[in-house]
Order: sequence, then C-alpha cells, then structure tokens
Amino acid sequence: MSASYANALAAAHDAAASQDYPKGALYVVATPIGNLADITLRALHVLELADTLACEDTRHTRQLLRAYGIDKRPGQWLALHQHNEVAAAQAVVERLQRGERVACVSDAGTPAVSDPGARLVTAVHAAGLRAIGLPGASSVLCALSVAGAVAADDAAQGFVFIGFLPTRPGERAAALQALAREPRAVVLLEAPHRIAALTAELAALGERRVTLARELTKQFEEVATLPASACGAWLAAARERSQGEFVVLLHPLQTPPPTTEDAHDATLRLLLAELPLKSAVRVATSLTGAGRNALYQRALALQEEAND
Repeated sequence: MSASYANALAAAHDAAASQDYPKGALYVVATPIGNLADITLRALHVLELADTLACEDTRHTRQLLRAYGIDKRPGQWLALHQHNEVAAAQAVVERLQRGERVACVSDAGTPAVSDPGARLVTAVHAAGLRAIGLPGASSVLCALSVAGAVAADDAAQGFVFIGFLPTRPGERAAALQALAREPRAVVLLEAPHRIAALTAELAALGERRVTLARELTKQFEEVATLPASACGAWLAAARERSQGEFVVLLHPLQTPPPTTEDAHDATLRLLLAELPLKSAVRVATSLTGAGRNALYQRALALQEEAND
C-alpha cells in the first residue's frame, strides 16, 4: 500500500460498506485516468469486495490495487480486452451465474466507452443478469468542463461523442466531412502517434475553435484552445506535446450573425403582419435607426414578394 493512500480503504469501508452490493451482478467500475487519487470510495470498496476482476490489462490494474492495499488471488483475475472480449464475456457470465460479483475495469476511465466492456455488458443483459455502473473519472467530461465549449444558452446545445475516428482512409474522410458540418461540440480521442495527422486533417476547419487536452489529471497536463488551423503549429512547438493521450474537442460551429439587411427584413416582416405599410415603416425606422426611404422601398418589395 502507498503511504499516501493508507487511510483511503478504511474511508471506503466507512462510506460505502453499508450499501447493497448484490451477488451475481457485473459492476462496471470507473478508474482514474492518470491521477490515482481520483478513484471513488465506492469503487475501492467494490474492487476489494469483487470475487473476480475483469481487466483490460491485469498488470495495470494490479498497480492500482497495490497502491490502496487491495490483494487478489491468482484465480480472481480475468483478462478482458478488445481481442478476447467475446470469449471472456462468456466466462464472466458463467461466474455471475454462480453468484459471483464481477468488477469490470479498463486501464483508465469508464469501461465500455471507447474501451472494452460494451460487448460484455451486452452479453450480461442477454443472459438476464444485472450490470451496475460506478461512475468516476472521465477524460471526456474533464475536457468538456474546462473547454468552455458547451453553454446552455448556445443555439447548438449539447455535444457529440465520437471517440477515435476510423483509420481506413475512405471511412476517415467521410467522418471528417461529417465533423465539418456538425453544429454541436464534438469530442474526439486520439493516441500520441496519430495526433499530428489528426491536427493536419482538422486544419481544413480554419477558424473553428478546437481544444486540445493532453495528459489530463497528470503532472504535465496541458489544455489549449485555438483555431483549428493553428493546432499543428501548437503541437510542433514543443516535442513533449506529442506524448500522452489526447481529448480533442471541436467547439460548436459558429453561425454567422445576420447581415443588417437581413435583420431589417425580419423586423419589417413582423411589423407588416400587424400594421399598415406606412405605420410599419415608421416603427421600423424608430427601432433600427435606418433611413426611412430605404426601409419604405424594402417594405414595398417584401409586400410584393408576399403577394406573389
């Protein structure tokens, strides 16, 4: 056990042990994305309580558990990764049917979100068994929270989670074209050896704002927001910036503000629907400050269009 975390396991028991943890259930457990202190007390309790740990990389998870003084016997470890998930899922289902509690963890963050686990959860549901989620660290939400890209009063509310883009050229080109048209914020994930290629591809988005977040929660975390066309230069400015996992966040597509003429047309149409022509022009002149003659001519044109 790490001396820094010596009291964490006792605190986890105090906080979480009185809750119900049914047997024969799969526990999908979020783990830290870099900073070990980001684990939750309930996650620690379940990791100690679990009869089996289904891990993306058992070596990685062993390091996490050792830091908190949690020991597991050899038979309690089960590798479950992208290459064996279908077969491993069946092994998990069999253990659940025997009444075991199985905890599923990935190397970092929440399983089944761009990490192994989705096929496992599907198999568990198909067998009529229960999956219980334990929320925690998420690189996606961490990046969104500091990027300032999603505001409740924006026209393009919410965000789209894409994860890793396809690697096949045709599929990738189609995905990039779709990103350029998507008005909402878009969250991508990228590995260090492909980040330079991704920033080069995103340069075509020009002035659209992009947040690059690397090594989130770790000692050398960096978060930078800049135009898409400048991302490659930012990356190349320091060698270490190509290291570590990335969250790449495209900010919402900005709708150009209406031209003055468009705004005047909108005002005139509203007024013409309720007032005679001259009255509508008089009110529009007062509201907009535009010339009366110009507004009068435009109002005539709008009336003609409406009558056609």
